[in-house]
Amino acid sequence: MAKIQMRTPLVEMDGDEMTRIIWAMIKEHLINPYIDLKTEYYDLGLVKRDETDDRITVEAAEAVKKYGVGVKCATITPNAQRVTEYNLKKMYKSPNGTIRAILDGTVFRTPITMDCLKPSVRSWNKPITIARHAYGDIYKCTEYRVPTNGKAEIKFTDENGNVLFDETVFDFKCPGVLMATYNKDDSIESFAHACFQFALATKQDLWFSTKDTISKKYDHTFKDIFQKIYDEQYKARFEELGITYFYTLIDDAVARVIRSNGGFIWACKNYDGDVMSDMVATAFGSLAMMTSVLCSPDGNFEYEAAHGTVTRHYYKHLEGEKTSTNSMATLFAWTGALRKRGELDNIPELVKYADDMEAASLKTIENGFMTKDLALLADLENKTVLGTEEFIIKVRETYDAMVG
Repeated sequence: MAKIQMRTPLVEMDGDEMTRIIWAMIKEHLINPYIDLKTEYYDLGLVKRDETDDRITVEAAEAVKKYGVGVKCATITPNAQRVTEYNLKKMYKSPNGTIRAILDGTVFRTPITMDCLKPSVRSWNKPITIARHAYGDIYKCTEYRVPTNGKAEIKFTDENGNVLFDETVFDFKCPGVLMATYNKDDSIESFAHACFQFALATKQDLWFSTKDTISKKYDHTFKDIFQKIYDEQYKARFEELGITYFYTLIDDAVARVIRSNGGFIWACKNYDGDVMSDMVATAFGSLAMMTSVLCSPDGNFEYEAAHGTVTRHYYKHLEGEKTSTNSMATLFAWTGALRKRGELDNIPELVKYADDMEAASLKTIENGFMTKDLALLADLENKTVLGTEEFIIKVRETYDAMVG
């Protein structure tokens, strides 16, 4: 069978540890035999980031802006232990954070669902997509460990030197902690547009939640910007499709989500989205079964797995031990990116390949062949636990049988 031809390359961002191993296996067994793969390759492994002083991460993000679609392997965000382990020049920032900032993107995380994996919340029968505003808030905060008695103040001076705001935060009579966070209207606007556009594209209801009753300026700004953009630019299109935009407080949203049937997008501020995406992933199965798509308001897409680099399995792999690492989210990152490339370049064969490969991977699991983590969760009588590469090869067998 002739390989599917691509016209425009994907931006391929390699990563670290066990997911880097899986990355190569997926390309070898599930992509290269069927597609004449064209990528612009960037090695975002920690060693290469250190060699380039992290310039390669910026270059990769700029390439996504150029080509429109990227696919990224999981990467290490180094802590002090990693700095020592890899003998790094410094403690580099999260590659995902750098890429999100350059693309001005919103992260949409959706669980991969199937009948044999029952969610912990019994009422959920459709996936819930978490839209995370991945900018600012405590991830860009200024922190201070207060050592003694004193007064903490917040002040804003405009570009002309005029003090517009000067207020005491707290009079400390003992040691404590202090933190200042910020966000920007244009980033919140981009977040809102990305959420509304994703809802229209997927024909799903959109929920949004903050705590504006407590945070009467910070969170209320999010609420007001979303409502204004919805009323002026999206309300008619939502009504035409029969989908809704719904705002509520974050605590009420949690209660409603737990009682719901799923099947909607839940937009959250940065910290809320970070926490709730893990909650939703765990309730549906695991982070290994969750996709992550970064969408920018100007139409760029970056696909990746929602989980990390699976360090424990990587050390076992280095010692020659057999691993059984779930590759589903990484595979779906590849198929998602290839599907989007096919849609944008009008290559229906590439879109069909992505659909069929995802269906083959799900069918493989439904037939009882899976990695160890899923064997502990799957509601099937007959289950065969496969190793990391064994599972990927089994998916290829299933795909070949499906497509003939």
